[in-house]
Amino acid sequence: MDAAQQETTARARELQRSWYGEPLGALFRRLIDDLGLNQARLAAVLGLSAPMLSQLMSGQRAKIGNPAVVQRVQALQELASQVADGSVSASEATERMEEVKKSQGGSVLTGTTHSTSSSGAPTVRRVVREIQSLLRSVAAAGDIIDAADSLAPSHPELAEFLRVYGAGRTADAVAHYESHQN
Repeated sequence: MDAAQQETTARARELQRSWYGEPLGALFRRLIDDLGLNQARLAAVLGLSAPMLSQLMSGQRAKIGNPAVVQRVQALQELASQVADGSVSASEATERMEEVKKSQGGSVLTGTTHSTSSSGAPTVRRVVREIQSLLRSVAAAGDIIDAADSLAPSHPELAEFLRVYGAGRTADAVAHYESHQN
C-alpha cells in the first residue's frame, strides 16, 4: 500500500470512528467473534456483499450507504450484548439474526421481551444503548475520553458518566445506570 492509499485508509477509519463510534473493522470483528459468525455470514445478515463488507472493514470505503444496513448493525450490536450478558442463548441469537437479516431497517428487537418490559416501557439496556448512541453520534470515543479527562478534576461524576456511556461497554453502562437509580 502506498502513502496515498494509507492516508485514504486512515481518513476513512477516522470518519468511521466519528460516524459509528469506532472503525468498522473493529466493530465487525467484534460482532463476528461475539456472535460466532464468519465474514460471509455477517455480510449476508447485514445485507451487504462480501466484497463491500471487506472494503468497509479495511477502510477502503468509509460509509455504509444504506440506512437499513446501519440499523441492522445496531440490532446486531444489541444482540451481541444480550448474548454476552446471558439474556439471549446462542440458539436464540441464531433465530434473531434471521429476523435482523429479513428486516428492512427499524428496530427488529423492540417487540421482544428483552427490549421492553411487560408494561411496554423500555428496559434499562435499551435506555443505556440510546444514551450511548446519542453520545457516540456527537463525538468519537477518543474525544469523549479527552472531554472526560478535562472534566475530571472539577466534575468527577460527569467525567465518569462520559467515560462509561461514551466509550465503555454496554454492560458497564447498565451497571452504572442501575447503581444511580433511587
